[in-house]
Amino acid sequence: MSALRALLRPRSVAVIGASADAAKMTGRPVGYLQKYGFSGDIWPVNPRADSIAGLPCYAEIAALPGAPDAAIVLLGPERAEAAVRDLAARGCQAAIVLASGYGEANEDGARRQQALKDAAGPMRLLGPNTIGLVNLTDRMMLSATGALEVGDLAAGRISVVSQSGGILGSLLSRAADRGIGFAKLVSTGNEADIDSSEMIAHLVEDEATDVIAVYMEGLRRPELFKQAARRAAALGKPIVVYKVGRSESGAQAATSHTGALAGADRVYDALFRQHGVIRAESFTDLLDIPAALASGRRMRGDRVAILTSTGGAGTLLADNCGLAGIAVPAPDAPTTQRLATLLGEDPAAIGRNPVDVTLAGLRPDLFRGAIDALLDSPGYDAAVVVIGSSALATPDIVAGAIVECQARSDKPVLAYVSPHAPHLLRLLNSQGIPAFATPESCASVLRALHRPALAPPPQPVAADPSVLAGLPAGNLNEAESKALFARFGVPVTREYVAADADGALAAARALGGEVVLKLLSRAIAHKSDLGGVRVGLAAEAVPEACATMLRRLAAAGAPAPEGFLVQERIRGGVEMILGFHRDPQLGPVILLGSGGVAAELFQDTTLRLLPIARADAEAMVGELKAARLLRGYRGAPAADIPALVDAVMAFAAMAGAAGERLLEAEINPLFVLPEGQGARAADGLAVLR
Repeated sequence: MSALRALLRPRSVAVIGASADAAKMTGRPVGYLQKYGFSGDIWPVNPRADSIAGLPCYAEIAALPGAPDAAIVLLGPERAEAAVRDLAARGCQAAIVLASGYGEANEDGARRQQALKDAAGPMRLLGPNTIGLVNLTDRMMLSATGALEVGDLAAGRISVVSQSGGILGSLLSRAADRGIGFAKLVSTGNEADIDSSEMIAHLVEDEATDVIAVYMEGLRRPELFKQAARRAAALGKPIVVYKVGRSESGAQAATSHTGALAGADRVYDALFRQHGVIRAESFTDLLDIPAALASGRRMRGDRVAILTSTGGAGTLLADNCGLAGIAVPAPDAPTTQRLATLLGEDPAAIGRNPVDVTLAGLRPDLFRGAIDALLDSPGYDAAVVVIGSSALATPDIVAGAIVECQARSDKPVLAYVSPHAPHLLRLLNSQGIPAFATPESCASVLRALHRPALAPPPQPVAADPSVLAGLPAGNLNEAESKALFARFGVPVTREYVAADADGALAAARALGGEVVLKLLSRAIAHKSDLGGVRVGLAAEAVPEACATMLRRLAAAGAPAPEGFLVQERIRGGVEMILGFHRDPQLGPVILLGSGGVAAELFQDTTLRLLPIARADAEAMVGELKAARLLRGYRGAPAADIPALVDAVMAFAAMAGAAGERLLEAEINPLFVLPEGQGARAADGLAVLR
């Protein structure tokens, strides 16, 4: 038996520091094991008691009759380390340490946590600072959460992994009130050993688990999480994550705009999107979405039928569906005729969505017939039944009709309970009908039920150290940066490097027409801030512009430049920003967005973690508000989107080949010219380790 399996399904449990007082927190675990029918051995350890809850009590761990599969350590930090060491010596496979005051507290706590991990040796640890775990599938409760005081906790097909013990208890109690069942719930706490990624990977393979809900503060092992997410997608087991930390700006002290735009939380968005993980936008979603997904039903398209017996609630739901991108089309002609015949109404009056049956009343035959008609229609991929106050008097009739109709279809059927009726929510959920108290919840769930299949992951580009051979550490100047990008196929402007004003004049004459003049400096990342960029200069104006730039640099106390860069002037096109950033937790990230000097002001960007496929690059373009400009806006010509996608892929290949030495890179602006004319990198920056 693996250690994680022994932890979740132990045959014997030692409770270290168990109290004979069931009212105390340390008295709960033995009581919960007994209350929920644990059939294995329970071994309380307390030197001051002979028996606890009718069980023999042992004075020390060494006195236990055997090696326990799992143990709960209820001691404070000052004694927990010795207990963990004794459990490991006794041959215990896994221990749960509830105490706080470890890594979450301060540096001393972090040292205590490392000592605890060292004391465990080969024994696995859950926690510290955890509330433990709950296995409702097998009725094994290794926890002290007061949520287990609830009398009837139903088993279900949803497992929960939470980095917060309090959240585990919150979900458990909320689900019990809603009639939603769980399989396993695990609080990983400080994750001194077993972390959330490892537990998710284990639960993906659990036969009793169909959906995994995750309360996440961060990831210690993102690569394992990615593997687990891909495995879950292959098995058809959705992962729903509520990730906290959105309020943090995430902007770090960075050389490029990209570092400021690629906030940490947005990188998690990219991670989830690329690995088929559903992000819960609200804490309510963390229960609502898994509850609906656990039915196993999915929407094949984005069209939903709404059947309502209260007009206002139906309109409210339809509005929220529209905001969530879910279509609410009118029924097709055959479905309209079927409904009209059933309800005895004029087809012109009934051919709308929501379908309002208020006037027909809640007659079971009509109610069932209307639901069947909408589910049979090829124009709908799901149905939501709005339940009004009139159903409160006959909840069994309403629930029975929905359950009966759902059994005749493979489409998702949801219920929106408009009045405050917790008993009705509980009744519907317990009978397999996902039921919700708000229209926002219904809309979020429908969006989660309509998700495209996950594409196979792209192959990463192999790192090639020779790519950066000979280049200095720190910031590369613009010419060096663009030369690096061009090696991988990123198109750049025609340009010349000049050592002085005379060389700049010769370069401008060689290019012909108006030119762009820039300072060339590794020390100045944002040249325009110091007047180091002039656009639209005639060749004869270049020497004086060079002199003006040098005077401004001297006045600002900035170091002398390496020279000047003279480049062709690009006219027209859409300005974009294309960047690379190395997130400290999740790794290399590609950013695409609206560019130019206002890139940070507009915040119109999208992210992907490397590696990316061409489909990813195409999707990134479509996610931007600037996509409307690129496709042609108010008579403007459409831009060369395929060339933009080519540039994104070339830039990503460069970032992959550069490997760990590349810290940041950016093209801003990247001009995307009209269709067929390509794209040009007009400015560039790279920062090397």
